[in-house]
Amino acid sequence: MTDKPAKPAARKAAETLTAEPFAMPTMPNVEVPAAVREMAEKSVAQAKDAYEKMKSAAEEATDVLEDTYETTRKGVVTLNMKAIDTVKANSDATFAFARDLLAVKSLSEAIELQTAFTRKAFEAMTAQAKEFQELATKLATESSAPMKDAFQKAGKDFQKASKDLQKVA
Repeated sequence: MTDKPAKPAARKAAETLTAEPFAMPTMPNVEVPAAVREMAEKSVAQAKDAYEKMKSAAEEATDVLEDTYETTRKGVVTLNMKAIDTVKANSDATFAFARDLLAVKSLSEAIELQTAFTRKAFEAMTAQAKEFQELATKLATESSAPMKDAFQKAGKDFQKASKDLQKVA
């Protein structure tokens, strides 16, 4: 291929491209009608407003989820600690019963000890089940509270936005 001398316009364009490769191309002076400019500015303002609202909503949703997870984590830790305490209390009671059972001298004394242990174990189990139920109810209530509040707020915001749109229309 032979190198032909470039035309002056092509040479100028090549120099411009190599000098500023990311420069914005210049547009000829075109007058934009005021109505078009106003509509474009209004569209940009609405887009910015919508972006801000979406960003705010996303941040609020993230905060609600973080609060919910933290509340749930604390509740589950409390529930697990209660379970460990319950197992320890039940194990201690069972070992004490076994130790006492080995020390009995008669069958009637063993039956009496067994009956007393069974009654105490049933009473303890009933109390423990009630405590677990109360803890689980508290956990469910506290864990769902941030979501409930967020949904109520979103509903109010939606109603307000709906009323605002009706005023504009």
